[in-house]
Amino acid sequence: MSVLTIEPGSAPAGEEPPDTGERHRLTAVTGLAALSLDAMASVAYGPEAIVLVLAAAGAHGLGFTLPVTLAIAGLLAVLVASYRQVIAAFPDGGGSYAVARTHLGARTSLVAAASLVLDYVLNVAVAVTAGVAALTSAFPALYDDRLWLCLGVLVLITAVNLRGIVESARVFIVPTAVFVGSVLVLIAVGLFRSGPLSTVTADGHASALAGNATTVGALLLLKAFASGCAALTGVEAIANAVRSFRVPRVKRAQRAEVALGAVLGVMLIGLSVLIGRFHLQPVDGVTVLAQLADASLGHNWAFYVIQFATTTLLALSANTSFGGLPVLLKLLARDNYLPHVFALKADRQVHRHGVLALALVSAALLVFSGGDTNTLVPLFAIGVFVGFTVAQVGMVRHWRLERGPRWRGKTLLNGFGAGLTGVATVVVTLEKFQEGAWLIVVMLPLLVVAFVAVHRAYDRIGERLGLGRVPEPPHRQRSLVIVPVSTLSRLTSEALTAAASLGDEVRAVTVCHPDAEDRAALHALERSWADWDPGVRLVRLPCERRSLGRPIAAYVQEVTAAEPDTRVTVLIPEAEPDRLWQRLLQNQRGAVVAHAVRRETDAVICRLRFRVR
Repeated sequence: MSVLTIEPGSAPAGEEPPDTGERHRLTAVTGLAALSLDAMASVAYGPEAIVLVLAAAGAHGLGFTLPVTLAIAGLLAVLVASYRQVIAAFPDGGGSYAVARTHLGARTSLVAAASLVLDYVLNVAVAVTAGVAALTSAFPALYDDRLWLCLGVLVLITAVNLRGIVESARVFIVPTAVFVGSVLVLIAVGLFRSGPLSTVTADGHASALAGNATTVGALLLLKAFASGCAALTGVEAIANAVRSFRVPRVKRAQRAEVALGAVLGVMLIGLSVLIGRFHLQPVDGVTVLAQLADASLGHNWAFYVIQFATTTLLALSANTSFGGLPVLLKLLARDNYLPHVFALKADRQVHRHGVLALALVSAALLVFSGGDTNTLVPLFAIGVFVGFTVAQVGMVRHWRLERGPRWRGKTLLNGFGAGLTGVATVVVTLEKFQEGAWLIVVMLPLLVVAFVAVHRAYDRIGERLGLGRVPEPPHRQRSLVIVPVSTLSRLTSEALTAAASLGDEVRAVTVCHPDAEDRAALHALERSWADWDPGVRLVRLPCERRSLGRPIAAYVQEVTAAEPDTRVTVLIPEAEPDRLWQRLLQNQRGAVVAHAVRRETDAVICRLRFRVR
């Protein structure tokens, strides 16, 4: 006879079940605020990374800032178009991991996942330290306390994300809007100026410009391109977290992805145009964005608004990782590559364990670096480009297998993107290898090995449990319940009553030690037991050592060996006071017994809580 079970909230096959937590999910606008802070904040250091590389060729080299930026913007357009397709093809999220798992095999998908995990963790540390660095630049007296400031910012971001991704989006949407609006105003005003309005910020600072060169080599341009590609980190975050959006998830996520690409592209190109228009040169101790704000808006309140917005957004851009990584960890846990606890979801659609794990690892990185951005930057951005490349290659295979409308054009687009991101990955790794990127090269395969080890462990457990196979029908066994006791009380009566309802036979056991005081207590217990006469035999377990759990575990082993067809249950009675602080007054004997029995036997452990009102 078949049984049809309809769970509450279930929906017919082929339809998405109603989600009572939709209000805790993202719209296109809140998704942009929650998952794009990393990419938006990158305009603060992306153009500067290009300028600093090209400055090695002098003023002539700086003339290539706009062409290099246009190349990066072209790559951005390719990535946005590609990830828009990834969102449609893989609506459960996961980004490059999901693409690789489907089309490139398990090992390649683990490389993509490991690269994203490393980059997400580094993004948190880099974003927080960069934001605090901007703050300490404005207030030098805080410099010695930068590590504590970093940890404070991390605690704040973690606390907000533990309340849900929508709550974090609502909190961060204002600073995001202020930053984007300020940069767009800066660009718009600057385009109408023929020269800089002010150079106060850069005055008195040493120029980082090298002697003028007559030619700029391809290697230098390639290095500038690779350095500027740091501005593209975070583009993949929306595709990783599609399940965090409201229905229709795919359309909302695609809109957020396109909006991210459009806003980021406009800001990158606009700032690069102003760098050429104002003939800006990099100087020590002053950011390129600060010089542009000074030149376009003047050294006034508007300048400080942009600086404050930049500081805030840099620090909060770590939120991209908190939005994307927990979802990725959930997918890895679902596929048995991480502990299943990462797949659990709390209220408000929060993957709490993923959020806390990210916070703890990031805090360790902050302590390791002492809150210094320069220690972490060489490690940054390599992982995300590995993910970019894997996703593009996987989508090429996807289109070739699917062969839908315009599949050839889509294949060429993704193939071209894979080539560009692959080159960028190699160049960035080689350029930063001696600066610390070697650590990523070492950690990435180690993380993959860890994933594989977890998966094998789950396979072994699944084999022992017979997962996927129809088990034998259940059958009844004789049941023996063993109840540890030390004194007579109402708790003892409750425990024996519960044991009698659970088993065919009940035995009470008490551990006795050779000390005179213990022998006296044992005799008193046996006299009281005889007077009470509960109909349950009291078994004395002598023990020469001051041990409580091991004698009981040894007795369970003896019973199991003597009666192999009997199911043994150890029922441990424990009093539970009404107030939390009163639980500190307990002797924790129940925990000691449970630990010993669990470690040394296969008995069922039942811990009876008797609430003391």
